[in-house]
Amino acid sequence: MVSILLLALVSGSLVYCILAIIAVASYDDARPAKPGDLPPISVLKPLSGVDLGLEDNLRTFFQQKYPEYEILLAVRSPEDPAIAVAERVRAAFPSVPSRLIVTGEPPYPNAKVFSLDRMLAAARHDLLVMADSDVRVTPGLLLTVAAEFQDPGVGLTTCPYRAVAGGSIWSKIEAIGLNTEFLAGILVARALAGMKFALGPTIAARRKTLQDIGGFDALKDYLAEDFVMGQRAAEAGWQVVLSSYVIEHHIGSQPFAANLRHRLRWNRSTRRSRPWGYIGQVFTNPLPLALLLVAVIPAGWPVLVAATVFRAAAAWATAGRVLHDPLTRRLWWIVPLADVASFVLWLAAFFGGTILWRGREYELSRDGKFRPV
Repeated sequence: MVSILLLALVSGSLVYCILAIIAVASYDDARPAKPGDLPPISVLKPLSGVDLGLEDNLRTFFQQKYPEYEILLAVRSPEDPAIAVAERVRAAFPSVPSRLIVTGEPPYPNAKVFSLDRMLAAARHDLLVMADSDVRVTPGLLLTVAAEFQDPGVGLTTCPYRAVAGGSIWSKIEAIGLNTEFLAGILVARALAGMKFALGPTIAARRKTLQDIGGFDALKDYLAEDFVMGQRAAEAGWQVVLSSYVIEHHIGSQPFAANLRHRLRWNRSTRRSRPWGYIGQVFTNPLPLALLLVAVIPAGWPVLVAATVFRAAAAWATAGRVLHDPLTRRLWWIVPLADVASFVLWLAAFFGGTILWRGREYELSRDGKFRPV
C-alpha cells in the first residue's frame, strides 16, 4: 500500500515537472514603456536594522533611470542603525527626492504593514513600488513597472526574484531551493489559475487598488500580507501580473538555527494562507519521494533515475532560463540536498502553530492572521 502511494506521488511529481517546464515557456515579457507613458512613482522602503549589503541595496533604488520618482524610507525607532545607512545614501543622491519617516511602534502585529501605511500617507504619487530592504535591482526596474501598468486594468504587479545567498552553506541550500523550486510553483499556479496572489520582496500597485481592498488596515493582522494583498486585488476585479522584471533577493547568511526558524515560519505561514495549495506542494519534490520509494522497493531505482532527469530539467528551466542564477549553475550538486531540506520543512510545518519573528513569539491562526503570544 505504501509503495503504491509513493509511486502515485512520484508520478504526480513528474507531471508537475512537465507543467513547470511548460509554464516557463509561457512566461512572457512586458511591453516596453513608451516615453509618454511614464507616470511618477513613489518607492516605499520599510527598514529594520542593518541587513547584509543594505547600503548597496538602497543605492540601486536611487540609481533608477526614470524621469520622476521619489523614495520614502521608514524605521520604527530613532535609534535604528539603519538610519545612518539611509542618510548616507540620501546624501549621495541629492537630486532624488527622498524622505525618512520614524513611525514609532506599530499598534498591530505586522510592523511592515504599519511602515507601509505611514509611507503611503506621505507619498505624493499614485503608482507605488513597495520593496524590502534586502532587495537589489538594476536601473531599469521602474521603467519595466511603468510598462506593465500601461494597461488600465492592471492593479498590481509582483516581481519574481533570484535568491542571492550569503556565505553560509545553509544560506546556499535555501537559495538554490528557492531558485529551482519556489518560482516553478509560482509559474505553474499562474499558468493553471492565473495570478491571484503576490510575492513579498517587491510589489507595485496603484493607490486606487489599495483603496479598493480596504487599504493596509485590511492587511495589518496577516503574516503573509503580500499573498493577501494580491488575493484581494484579484477579488476586487483588478488584474494581478507576474512582472517580467526579476529582482535580486539577498537572503543573508544565517547560521543553521536561525535559518531553520525563518524557513519554518515561512512554511507555517504558507500553510495557513493557502492550505490546499500547501498540501499540493508534495508534488514539487520528486527526488525525496523517489528516494523513499527506493527505500521501500529497491527495484524502483529506474523511477529514481526518471525523477532525477525530470527534476534537473525543471530546475534548469527556472534557475537557468528565467533567473539566470550563477549559484545553481556552480553548485548544481546541492539541488538534491535542497530538495530534501525543503521536504522535511514542508512536513514539519504541519505541526505547531507558533513562530518566532524578530525575537518575539507569535501564534498563527487558521486564517493566516497572527498575534503576539
